[in-house]
Amino acid sequence: MAMVEQINGATPMGGEAADHYDGQDLEALADIPNYQQWIADSFLPRVRGRVLEVGAGIGTMARRYAHAADEAVLLEPARNLIAKLRENTREIPSARPVDALLSDVVGKRHAGCDFSRGSFDVVILINVLEHVDDDVGMLRTLHDLLRPGGTLVLFVPALAWLYGSLDRLVDHKRRYSFDSLGAVVRGAGFEVETHRYFDVLGILPWFVAGRVLRQRSFNADAARLYDRLAVPVGAFLEGIVEPPVGKNLLSIGRKTGAS
Repeated sequence: MAMVEQINGATPMGGEAADHYDGQDLEALADIPNYQQWIADSFLPRVRGRVLEVGAGIGTMARRYAHAADEAVLLEPARNLIAKLRENTREIPSARPVDALLSDVVGKRHAGCDFSRGSFDVVILINVLEHVDDDVGMLRTLHDLLRPGGTLVLFVPALAWLYGSLDRLVDHKRRYSFDSLGAVVRGAGFEVETHRYFDVLGILPWFVAGRVLRQRSFNADAARLYDRLAVPVGAFLEGIVEPPVGKNLLSIGRKTGAS
């Protein structure tokens, strides 16, 4: 059963060519509302002020948090996704879809949005960092964009031994360990406030689909079934007891200091 994971979007690199997204996972995993809401609920209390989402895809997550922001700048480098992103966020007053690479807008005003140093309160990356060659470098850039006290939200795939055909399908460069992600976040200058595994029930289905069956496409029906049956159970249990392991990692960091 192909599991839900790569729900957000393109390969949003900081400085690499990423102006077109060829994956089929966005449409295959479009109808998994419980899983999407579970992720959003994990960081929604942190959303405030000016928010930057890097690799916003077609607006899957933005629709679930942007209402809590004064301005939600939705950065998406894949030009074939930007029309859908605009359509999906049209009715959200705070949403500002921007078609550009992060490296092209840092320190500038672009498409009516300010990307100057210290201009954002929150930066969000959902299933993005695993696509980036220089993950520490990207987070350092985002550290500069945040105001002192600003928040970084990261959601990434976990457990290197789970890496299989589905990861290759969406060009994952890595799956993180608990310690390796913590080192990346701290290495970029953030203080880690929340750092935990997410979706323990998803480990076995992802392993079977990607490592045993070596599936080369996402199964939308299986994803919807998991979303309907397993996600409510997993969300309930993980709300009571933090899991010792999980298919993903959630990390929330804070920018400290005066710069």
